[in-house]
Amino acid sequence: MDIREALYTTRAMRRVKPDPIPEDVIARILDAAIRAPSGGNAQNWRFLVVDDAAVKGRLGEVYRGCMEVLWSTIYKDKIAAAEATSDDPESIQWMKVKRSADWLAENFETVPLFFFGFAQGDPTGGSIFPAIWNAMLAARAEGVGASLTSAFMLKLDEALAILEVPPDEGWIFGACVSMGYPTGRWGVAPRRSATEVSYRNTWGSDVGIRIDGPLWKG
Repeated sequence: MDIREALYTTRAMRRVKPDPIPEDVIARILDAAIRAPSGGNAQNWRFLVVDDAAVKGRLGEVYRGCMEVLWSTIYKDKIAAAEATSDDPESIQWMKVKRSADWLAENFETVPLFFFGFAQGDPTGGSIFPAIWNAMLAARAEGVGASLTSAFMLKLDEALAILEVPPDEGWIFGACVSMGYPTGRWGVAPRRSATEVSYRNTWGSDVGIRIDGPLWKG
């Protein structure tokens, strides 16, 4: 796969089939993760793949609780505003994202694989997130959809206990990535122009480049 296709089409794919992911595919995803840059070459990461039905069942209950907290606190006002302006294109797009996130919560146990990333003693995420992104790009190359969530942070102690993460070794949760073969189609995600969100040399200055749409269209 062309690297630009992977970069442009590795979007959040939450709705996935229950079909298991073959072991050789999981191996290539894990091997890609450890090829990411690591500060000082410390490689202070651990990856945990979860495909056991019992473990997913316990995690699913916790995850649904996390999403209930998320919707009723952090995103409460945004949901209310979207519902009040339901004909607005931005509101329509936001509610699509919410429905997709709700699908993942409601169908957590049917997702074939979850990929967790942890870093030891590094709260910055400087090493673990490149590794997680490598894993997601590798999944895309295999036709596997992925979606990153940090919602477990809202009930982290419960999740870590289920995963049996040692509590006294300094392992910091980075993110959880759901993985499976998608029910939908790959495509370039709609975004605001890079020109609108980029500056040059100092904050707020014109970046000096005009980008009117995706520069890779497939």
